Amino acid sequence: MTLTEKDSLYLWHPYTQHKTSQTPIAISRGEGALLWDENNKEYIDAIASWWVNPFGHSNKIIADAIYKQLTTLEHVLFGGFTHEPAIKVAEKLIEILPKNQQKIFFSDNGSTAVEVALKVALQYFFNKNEKRTTIIAFENAFHGDTFAAMAASGISFYTQAFQGMFIDVVRIPVPVKGQEQESFEALRNVIQNHNCAGFIFEPLVQGAAGMVMYEPEALAKLIQICKEHNVLTIADEVMTGFGKTGKTFAMDYVTEVPDMMCLSKALTGGTIPMAITTFTQEVFDAFYDDDINKALFHGHTFTANPTGCAAALASIDLLQTQEMQANIERIHKSHLNFQKKIEKHSKVITARTLGVIFAVEIKSDSEESYYGSMRTKLYNFFIDKGVILRPVGNIVYILPPYIMTDEQLQKVYKTIEEAIEMV
Repeated sequence: MTLTEKDSLYLWHPYTQHKTSQTPIAISRGEGALLWDENNKEYIDAIASWWVNPFGHSNKIIADAIYKQLTTLEHVLFGGFTHEPAIKVAEKLIEILPKNQQKIFFSDNGSTAVEVALKVALQYFFNKNEKRTTIIAFENAFHGDTFAAMAASGISFYTQAFQGMFIDVVRIPVPVKGQEQESFEALRNVIQNHNCAGFIFEPLVQGAAGMVMYEPEALAKLIQICKEHNVLTIADEVMTGFGKTGKTFAMDYVTEVPDMMCLSKALTGGTIPMAITTFTQEVFDAFYDDDINKALFHGHTFTANPTGCAAALASIDLLQTQEMQANIERIHKSHLNFQKKIEKHSKVITARTLGVIFAVEIKSDSEESYYGSMRTKLYNFFIDKGVILRPVGNIVYILPPYIMTDEQLQKVYKTIEEAIEMV
């Protein structure tokens, strides 16, 4: 039996309707920006395997750091114990995060990083004997699949089976160009009419919504409004963090700073599941008390796994090299050149770029759903051409590993151009 045949017997895949979906492709190995399937067909991984793999597959530097840690201390419980790799990760992050971020809490994936932040926002006011139960989020947000994170997400098919079971979330429009005032006024109205504990947002780019982008100045104004009313702010940088927007964090573009930040995906260079939620000292102090009930009762078995910490340290070091920073700038310039070319196409509605993120919206005769016919047609075309891209409806985006070559990038661009002609 082939790997794909065995897969169909045993495995249940994420975001998949198995009755109607294509057969999964069995990947046997990877190197750099390339993957090979069990039949040795080559693919360019143009989305860094769901945005986690900025330094390429089978990265030797990260692999060596993992191996070294595995032969020293693979894991130790983090309840009542600590270890050097976790402390080093905290020290390294404190150096590069916004200056108000002072405390580091480890978890295991982006959803739980968000889950922790939302729980902290709600318990922060509970610990202060203040009743605040509403979370503010953007329309069409995506923050994860655990329950509170899912509640904060606004894409309906992720959540429709669970309506009526969520924490209280109220949504405001994204402050895209020309609609900033509408977003500001909506935020003020929500704060005035609800007991708001926190505002969670994807800074500057809404990933799962189709790389919807908005300006730093608009986000700064929203954060400022929250600060005026003592509403905690949560920057979900699970997707945007570690270089993807052209800066280390998307919040580096913004003059205001958040109370919390959520990190995962590229944190370990796509090797070991790990996440981090960061906090201001003020937030931490609301849990620092003689009363045990005011502690944050959240954790999991692999909290601050030393091997994951070793991978994170190696990944952050890689990101900070001149070579990797130059790669990010090279890809950004390449995207801008492609944007200038493709946005003139008669079948293109709009194209946009931020850092290594590029998105193009293709005209359609009908309203395209997230997993609609155009998306399926585009996806199959890309796979046939040996390029891994996952369109969102009629929006095609690129979010490549930073080590992708110019030749590989040009092939991705050419394939997108061919796809636009095909639909």
